[in-house]
Parts: sequence; C-alpha cells; structure tokens
Amino acid sequence: MFISSQRSAPSFRDFTLVMPAVAVGNVGQLAVDLIVSTLNMSRVGHIHTDCLIPMAGNNPYASCKEDGEELHTPAEVYAAAELKLAVLQIRAPILQSKTKKFRQLLVSWIKSSGFSRTVVLSSSHAYQRDDQQLQGTPLRYLVTPSLLKGSADALKELGWREMERVPAFPGLTDGNTEPRLCIPGGGITKGLYTDSCKEDLPLAVLLLFCSEGDNIPDAFALANHLNDWLHLLDDNSKQPNKWKIPTSWSLLFGNGIPPALF
Repeated sequence: MFISSQRSAPSFRDFTLVMPAVAVGNVGQLAVDLIVSTLNMSRVGHIHTDCLIPMAGNNPYASCKEDGEELHTPAEVYAAAELKLAVLQIRAPILQSKTKKFRQLLVSWIKSSGFSRTVVLSSSHAYQRDDQQLQGTPLRYLVTPSLLKGSADALKELGWREMERVPAFPGLTDGNTEPRLCIPGGGITKGLYTDSCKEDLPLAVLLLFCSEGDNIPDAFALANHLNDWLHLLDDNSKQPNKWKIPTSWSLLFGNGIPPALF
C-alpha cells in the first residue's frame, strides 16, 4: 500500500517510474541513490508492506544535520514533478516467502498510479553468463511488448543488446527445449518482467552483469546508461562527477580500522 507523506496524495499520471531490484551487488539500489541525490528529489511517500525485512534509519541523502535526523523506511517514493519522474527506492531484502506477493503489490500500484512506463534497474551474476552473453558490453535490456511499441526506435538508436535467452540445460543439445530467460542473482527481476508482460504493463529492465564487491563503478555505469535513454541530466557528459554521491555512501563498507588496534 502506498502512503503519502503529503496532505494530498500526489498524482503520478504519465510519470516515468524508476525502481531497483534487490540483486547482486545492489547495483540498482546504488544507481537509484545517485538519481535521487543528483536530482534532489523530494520524498512523497512510502510503500507499507510486510514483504520486506522491517528496518529504519537516518536520511541517506542528508545535506545538513537537521535533514540527517529524519527517519526513513525500507521502501520510499521520491518525485521530481518537473521531469515527470518518480523513483521507488528499496533498501531492504524481500522475504523469500513473500516475493510473489511483493511483485503483485508492485504491479497493482503501478497500474493504479497511471505511470507511463516503468524502468527496473537490476544486475546479474557475471560468472553465470552464457557464451553469447560474453560478447559486447555488460549491459542488457528487456522490454515488454506494451512498451516496445513506442520505444523500439529509441532502443535501436542506443545500440543496446537485448538479454539473451539461454538453453534450459547448458551444454546439452535438445531440439525440443526452448531457450529460456534466466537472470541469476537478479532477485524479482525476471518475475516482475514476466508479470508485466501478462498484465500488458509498459516496463523495461536495464541490468549489468557484475560480481559482488565494490559495485560503485557499476552503479555509475548503469545510471549513465539510463541517462542516455531518459536524459535526466542537463549535461549528457558521462563523467562520474556529474552525479552527486549521497552522504550515506561514506558508510557503504562500515567504519575505518580503529587506530586503537595499533
């Protein structure tokens, strides 16, 4: 359920929704952090659900001490009305037994809000790539038939590679088996894409093949690819310093080594 933090519920009619999938390296979540921080987006509400591990913390985008004392929750919605852009940031893992319920909640909210399109930022294990997926850049995309109607030319111009389907049993040749969509480490990405196809929702997935570790460069790369399509920044330069790093990133790997140890 979406709960507004404003007196009147915001209208998302014809907005673009950008959201992450909780996936390998948290690349989608980090990319969303860059978008919210750089565009100085306002928090307009949150998603109340029992599908996420409950947690709370300080404002991850705080610019002063007063802002840092705000309480933030696992699934929050931010908006930039001038860009007709909304962002759902998910900061907690999805309970394994409730992934289907969470996908249904998202699909229902997306449909009722009237978003013109939804873009899911995700990632997948690089070490589980098929031979054909080793070619080209680590970026792949998926798009539902509903969105492809109006975005085919733009996607073709960008020159991105669509996510390849892989054999159900790698290494075995079986003419009776159709190649399948497989996104290892992608969380709800595949399920949400499949659900959106069935519900005729205009949805796209942008994902990077990556490994666990320092995934900040992957987040910049994914944010830059999204910007190439949506033109979120006035300056189309791909320099990383065009994105504003949120203050919370200073704690990504915990505190430094205590000097008392030495």
